[in-house]
Amino acid sequence: MKKLATLVMAFACIAASAQNGGITPEMLTEISKGWSGSGTDKALRNAIGQTAINTLAVNAENAAMIDTEFSDRVKTRGITDQKSSGRCWLFTGLNVLRAAAIDKWDLGDFQFSQCYCFFWDQLEKSNLFLQAIIDTRDKPIDDREVDWLFSHPVADGGTFTGVADIVTKYGLVPASVMPETAVANSTSQMRTHLSNLLRQDGLRLRELAAAAPSGKKAKKYPSVEQQLQAEKTKMLAEVYHVLALCLGVPPTEFVWKGKTVTPVEFYQELLGYDLQGGYVMLMNDPSREYGKVYEIQYDRHVYDGHNWLYINLPMDRIKEMAVASIKANVAMYFSCDVGKFLDRSKGVLDLANYDYGSLLGVDFTMDKKQRVQTHASGSSHAMTLMAVDLKDGKPVKWMVENSWGASSGYKGHLIMTDEWFNEYMFRLVVEKRFVPADILAMLQQKPVLLPAWDPMYAVEE
Repeated sequence: MKKLATLVMAFACIAASAQNGGITPEMLTEISKGWSGSGTDKALRNAIGQTAINTLAVNAENAAMIDTEFSDRVKTRGITDQKSSGRCWLFTGLNVLRAAAIDKWDLGDFQFSQCYCFFWDQLEKSNLFLQAIIDTRDKPIDDREVDWLFSHPVADGGTFTGVADIVTKYGLVPASVMPETAVANSTSQMRTHLSNLLRQDGLRLRELAAAAPSGKKAKKYPSVEQQLQAEKTKMLAEVYHVLALCLGVPPTEFVWKGKTVTPVEFYQELLGYDLQGGYVMLMNDPSREYGKVYEIQYDRHVYDGHNWLYINLPMDRIKEMAVASIKANVAMYFSCDVGKFLDRSKGVLDLANYDYGSLLGVDFTMDKKQRVQTHASGSSHAMTLMAVDLKDGKPVKWMVENSWGASSGYKGHLIMTDEWFNEYMFRLVVEKRFVPADILAMLQQKPVLLPAWDPMYAVEE
């Protein structure tokens, strides 16, 4: 009787929920037909209950290794390793610069210090957050912009604009001058503690602003802005201390080939070209109008630096510039949704790698535009685009130099089919000399400013 009473109560609850759009008993009867209980269903349930979905979804018809020959390839040397950190954007940007420096100066297996640039990136991002809190101090804390700021005080991720701004302002040093630390190689704990320090600092700044005198009383005190800026400087001194403990103190000068140089002098001597104005950022986002220029709020590394500003283009135009750059032996900053259809053991990105639909008995039908609109896909990882395989002038596959170590993927690289490239490639940064005049002219437009919570905000790690 107790069991019967329990069932009656349960179905009564289900019936009541129908008034609010809930699942009714009749709906539940129909829904439960989704499980047939057939021998096939039971066998799949047993397998999936004990095995990773990716393992079972491997497409046996696509098991052979992809052809690894490429018609055009940029000369690069050595594979870097970001280890357990979200610094792919930094490694990729420095790898692009490294390839140019190696080619120009014949430097062998040379590397720039990622740790040096990361130090300044984290300090500048901390200032960006604190200054943004000051700028938004009159908004309520549950305002969407303020809420977003406290949700994202500081992060490892970034874009090429961060590389350009940091290197232009602070220069570069060789890896031997400021080597990696354990924290640089595994940044999650530092990021957590630094984020919480900044959050409490942000609250303090808002409290100071709210308590500041107004009207006639305010004349007896320094301006609120001066007070907040002074407090922010003290807070950044603490951030600097934390970063120095975790990453080391960045050098102000060092010896290079028998001469003492500053990091900025080193960058100017070794490379010497305009990182901020010499490149064009391209995007393939089919959810927005092509031929337009877009800018994403707070998608930058330096408060007074540059937001990620890009031209949104169809894929065929982006490929034109990518091929031209590779043919000229110039590597590019490239980012994509790397986790989709990736076979890590082979280092291959191919839509035919996995057959999820057959395994799970459902159809996945969203196109790229719909995946962007619903946050199902977006730019997640940056790598160095350095090879294309052309057949009759058309690309059939591409290759990137990754920053997951030499033993990862295909000898430290990832190979992607052109079909995968179409679906999951998002960003490309190319030198202006490879950009056609009609596309350069688009930069004269006033950019459309997108909010920081836009799907295209940088999450490249």
